Amino acid sequence: MTLLEILSTFLVILAYGLIIMNLLAVVTVIFLERRDIGATWAWVLILYFVPLIGFLIYLFFGRLLKKTDFYHVEEEEKQEQKRRVALQLEELNHPQTQMRHPAVVRYDQLIRMNLISNDALLSFKNEVVILSDGEQKFNRMMTDILNAEHEINIQYYIIQKDSLGQALIAALTKKAQEGIKVRLLYDAVGSRDLKRSDFKELMKYDGEVFAFFPPTIGLINFRLNNRNHRKSCIVDGKIGYIGGFNVGTEYLGIDEKFGYWRDTHFRLEGEVVHDQLDRFILDWNQASDSYTEKNTFYYSAHSIEKELPMQIVTSGPDSKTEHLKNLLIKMISSAKQSIYIQSPYFIPDISYMDACKMALLSGVEIRIMIPNKPDHPFVYWATTAAAGELIDYGAKIYTYEPGFLHAKTIVVDQAIASVGTTNIDARSFRLNFEMNSVVYDPHVASELAQLFEEDCLVCERLTAEKYAERSRMIKFKESISRLLSPIL
Repeated sequence: MTLLEILSTFLVILAYGLIIMNLLAVVTVIFLERRDIGATWAWVLILYFVPLIGFLIYLFFGRLLKKTDFYHVEEEEKQEQKRRVALQLEELNHPQTQMRHPAVVRYDQLIRMNLISNDALLSFKNEVVILSDGEQKFNRMMTDILNAEHEINIQYYIIQKDSLGQALIAALTKKAQEGIKVRLLYDAVGSRDLKRSDFKELMKYDGEVFAFFPPTIGLINFRLNNRNHRKSCIVDGKIGYIGGFNVGTEYLGIDEKFGYWRDTHFRLEGEVVHDQLDRFILDWNQASDSYTEKNTFYYSAHSIEKELPMQIVTSGPDSKTEHLKNLLIKMISSAKQSIYIQSPYFIPDISYMDACKMALLSGVEIRIMIPNKPDHPFVYWATTAAAGELIDYGAKIYTYEPGFLHAKTIVVDQAIASVGTTNIDARSFRLNFEMNSVVYDPHVASELAQLFEEDCLVCERLTAEKYAERSRMIKFKESISRLLSPIL
């Protein structure tokens, strides 16, 4: 055979190989993975129209995570957790519990759903401080870290290698040098610039550092679509931080591209911190190279007497149930007067959209706040498309003008609220590991509602008239983004 014939044969074999791989990917998506229908069609279209590139995109971004025994939990611990859930279900039926906590009666179904489906225990003795400014949040957290006496367990989706990231690592290193146990977990995709060498000093003093889902081979990472988006810091098993802030100077509002960074975080004390630590331990044992017994971690006693019921709810691609989407939809369906939502990405699926529409048609006021500028263009145009659809049903949409809105909050009837890491999109509902706190307390909910009202003063209202005036190009971008929204 001539060289030309060999090359021609090779190209034919390659073409057939690509067709077969594409066909196998399509079969996998349709028949084996049992995805959401919208996501299935989106992947089939990508694989059909861009075969080679589409297959590579699917290989890195499309494959689903295994759901069986993803977290390594000892059988004894599983049985203990089942016992705790069963005991709490009995406690919720007790008249004394119902008399002490009116919110427990009012939101009994929501609490039980979280408890039964997600093992989200309801804690009662808690305190919450709302942190809505980057400097405020990091100053408070760094102070707590530097005052640690026993143990620091911390995880972030993004830790930048800038002055704030270096300051955090330096503070953790100082505490490790003092003999405090330090465990640091970061996401390999969100913190892709970090290297093991960045923690050399910390590990020198027995600090432990791991990346969640590190690259499989070299820089190749077949699990980069499943990111640990949680932001959690637990000091001495006594103080916890949970919310939307990552670690980087942009979160301090000094990045010219984004301007002022508006986010929301909770500083927690009380029983709920133990629940937060339980969730950290699962992620830690998944990412670390050895199993750490639960009794090795430090669970501090507390002196909180305030009655403030809370739950920590998590979700991820390891679960068959979209726990956090269910939480948000159940909160929306429970509303009688008002729903306030803040989210940087508002790309709800049909079930979430229908819940909003039914609430609006029932006379519930829904106010939604989104950014006025994109950090991810496709995501932004999908957000405006969804917001525009709800305007027709009477929703009030606000765009945050001073900078970038990154808060992930929902307040219902100024009676209950949720703050955490979950965006309103398929990525947070199905692909990322996320964590939210739920507060059954009118004082905290009213404080968050007041923050929303203050934010509205620097927002622009996106009215039906303004939305109708958008250009043809924007309408085109929205149409394409809506088509891709199930996999954004």
